Amino acid sequence: MVIGTELFNKAKESYKMDKNCHILCKLLMKDCKDPSLSSELDEIWKKAYDEAIFHLLDEVHYHRTKNTCVMNLTDRTLIKTILHECHDSFVSGHLSEDKTLERVKTCSWWPNL
Repeated sequence: MVIGTELFNKAKESYKMDKNCHILCKLLMKDCKDPSLSSELDEIWKKAYDEAIFHLLDEVHYHRTKNTCVMNLTDRTLIKTILHECHDSFVSGHLSEDKTLERVKTCSWWPNL
């Protein structure tokens, strides 16, 4: 898979299959009529939602921290793609675990990252 539009499209599709992402989509829409939906989120997701860490732009979830705003991923295949690109690809330099994790955090987020 080429990192780019295809990644964003696959991420959007994967949100439909993940309970937490599906709920987040509903909650982050401007016309959300049921904010109590947040109680259905798993704890790590609810905490981040309550702290206003998630944002929705063009149907893609973003996880915002003080210094970054990165795409939220839940699909195992997409996570493996990001890990490959940040560690194993020719241009990544096959970094150490810590440096790979640091690089991953500059482009994506998933629970327990």
